[in-house]
Amino acid sequence: MSRNQPIGVPSHQSIAYHLSSQQYNKTMKILVPIKRVIDYAIKIRVDPTKGPHAVQQANVKMSMNPFCEIAVEEAIRLKEAKKSKDDEVVAVSIGPKQCSETIRTALAMGADRGIHIETKGDVRGDYIDLQPWGIANLLKGVVEKEDKVDLVLLGKQSIDSDCGQTGPLLAGLLNAPQATFAAKVTREDDGSFVVDRETDAGTETIKLKPSNAPAVITCDLRLNTPRYPTMPNIMKAKKKPVQVISLEDMVKELGLNLDDVLKPRNQVVEVYEPPPRKEGEMVESVDVLIGKLKGKGLVG
Repeated sequence: MSRNQPIGVPSHQSIAYHLSSQQYNKTMKILVPIKRVIDYAIKIRVDPTKGPHAVQQANVKMSMNPFCEIAVEEAIRLKEAKKSKDDEVVAVSIGPKQCSETIRTALAMGADRGIHIETKGDVRGDYIDLQPWGIANLLKGVVEKEDKVDLVLLGKQSIDSDCGQTGPLLAGLLNAPQATFAAKVTREDDGSFVVDRETDAGTETIKLKPSNAPAVITCDLRLNTPRYPTMPNIMKAKKKPVQVISLEDMVKELGLNLDDVLKPRNQVVEVYEPPPRKEGEMVESVDVLIGKLKGKGLVG
């Protein structure tokens, strides 16, 4: 099976290109794409007069996407489990200048270095301008430029768009083995990754065999609890290397078309706040409550 096979690798299937023991690389490099989003604890402000740009981002606290934090934590745990100084965790972010702060957070957690593909300030990454197709194409280029990436760990989705598309798209473009919604990740001695994923039917275990492409795994909420960076590690993170390259230069280097990368495949027609919940009604007793429920036909 060639690497140029059309995209669309099924998410529940591991496509294996078996490597000989001589080809197996015992060191491990993990790439972790991370996204800067509005902080999960902040109340979103919506201006309905601005159509698809209704979500207001000016003067709002931003932080790393919670699912991306889980991915960073898991990458660091996998590295710590191997106890090898040659292993490397690389954090990658695509976005405006302020994304450097998000990368520094990942470095303070334990990542070794960062890559920042810097976009102009008016390019929105919350599904308005830069959508999963463009992001996946850029990440594919990063994977191919890096030397011997073994694993790409992503959050299963970002909380600003909730698409959950970037990981599967990237796996398809790379023709790589993938597993989504990971609840547990284990690396075997032969370089394969065993993933437990939670489904509606129960827990499913998938083995991603070593291949010519890195394994792609998206992380679910139950995978781990991310650590808080300590002050010494925050100070160390300031000295860790971060490569910055503009989106325009990156697109040119990869032979992509900027308009194609930024062209939305889906159009956000409208963004609006959910309607306010109706105020509850207080009752004097259980009997009154049951009577009201019967009156509404909610109980027999």
